[in-house]
Amino acid sequence: MTMDGVIQSPGSPEEDTSNNFKWGGWSAHYWDELMNEAMAKTTEQPYDLLLGRRTYDIFQAFWPNQKPNPTTDTFNRIQKFVVSGSALNLSWENSTLITGEVVSALAELKNTEGPDLLVYGSSNLVQTLLQHHLVDVMQNWIFPVTLGTGQLFFESGTQPQSWNLLNAEISTTGVIIASYAPDGTVKTGHMSL
Repeated sequence: MTMDGVIQSPGSPEEDTSNNFKWGGWSAHYWDELMNEAMAKTTEQPYDLLLGRRTYDIFQAFWPNQKPNPTTDTFNRIQKFVVSGSALNLSWENSTLITGEVVSALAELKNTEGPDLLVYGSSNLVQTLLQHHLVDVMQNWIFPVTLGTGQLFFESGTQPQSWNLLNAEISTTGVIIASYAPDGTVKTGHMSL
């Protein structure tokens, strides 16, 4: 996300132009080797994907059409759970629709045996997960750019929550990679000098 919380269209200008978003591809010039290593650490363990409808549409249009490589092969092979408020024709192999009673279905899915569920983008889905305390670890990549417009990661209505920092690294380009675990309710008090 950007420093001001925008997650819309980080990868390319054409990725998501909704609401006349003109800054697509804002993350492209910040990638370095440390970020590649951090991504590899995240994806070296078995995982499945949990995606909102818009992110699924973007991924489905891109990944099945790429030349074989480890990420493409993995994304095409693993299970994709897609959350949508309406019926969808899921053409990407190994895709399963979650609709209807989404929160109870997600809670049930979270409690089944299987690999970790990774969420990319999917800001509306993330709000649902946060609201119902279904997030075990949140990894934020904060890029040193502000846009002032675009789809936000934390929308109004985000639930108050304390978070415990698990790990943090800073790339050579200034990207902060920080992992957090839920840490209960927000604690208030008085600051003294």
